[in-house]
Amino acid sequence: MKDAVLAPYTWFRVGGAADWLFLPADTDDLSAFLQALDPAIPVTVLGVGSNLIVRDGGIEGVVIRLMGKHWGEITAVDATTLTAGAGALDLSVAKAAAANGTRGLEFLSGIPGSIGGATRTNAGCYGRELKDVLTSLEGITRTGKRVVYQGDSGDQGLPAVQMAYRHSDLPEDFIVTRLVLSGDGTDDPGAILKDIETLQARRAETQPIRDKTSGSTFANPDPPGTPNQRSAWKVIDAAGCRGLRVGGAQVSEKHCNFLINTGDATAADLEALGELVRARVFDHSGIQLRWEVRRIGRLHPPA
Repeated sequence: MKDAVLAPYTWFRVGGAADWLFLPADTDDLSAFLQALDPAIPVTVLGVGSNLIVRDGGIEGVVIRLMGKHWGEITAVDATTLTAGAGALDLSVAKAAAANGTRGLEFLSGIPGSIGGATRTNAGCYGRELKDVLTSLEGITRTGKRVVYQGDSGDQGLPAVQMAYRHSDLPEDFIVTRLVLSGDGTDDPGAILKDIETLQARRAETQPIRDKTSGSTFANPDPPGTPNQRSAWKVIDAAGCRGLRVGGAQVSEKHCNFLINTGDATAADLEALGELVRARVFDHSGIQLRWEVRRIGRLHPPA
């Protein structure tokens, strides 16, 4: 699709158009498309748009979105192992693990977005990260070549992907297509599902999930396990940024590590607000907050 508007595909509901949008039917379709595509044309992968600001000028080249039955398929391999397509929602993976009686993937229910997107930043919450449960992942390079990487919990003699706090060393042009995830053990499916429901209720109480928002805007200043670990929301609040606004963008009153689109925000409003928060936090505490939300595309439409 040419000049495809991307705002409806992002949780913030902002952003310009893609020069071209491609929706591959399956892995073979994606591989063939990339092999035939001119190497000079930029490629951007878009998941469910949960942790993303698409700038108002849109995105140059081709945007690939992994959506549909094939990309969301989740399959139980055994009592503690599942495979999940890159387009599967994190919550769906957690619930599928529960139905399988697999313990250890409940934390995924607290991560907004798709499991493929979670790999890029080693997403996590409630004291766990994707690397803790990732056995391996499959994907396709910009040239259409299929590659398999071994995760931290894998032992298959494959090339390994290195993951740290909110970071992975996957090549920028690598498109994740499928993951193999391993839990810690087994339990009664009903008990696991009850724990997921408890986590979901906790998230609804503390985060603005009913607003036009994303995941956490900034990574915490310190990685998990750091003594006296500092939280992004606390340093933002201490700098007086709760409720701060730029245009139609606002720092959430409910949880100030979330930006929200109050209704008429532009991508420029959201990004400017984020930078204003970063500046005020630095002035107040000397802490340089790092964006966790991806900001991609052109600032202005092409002439």
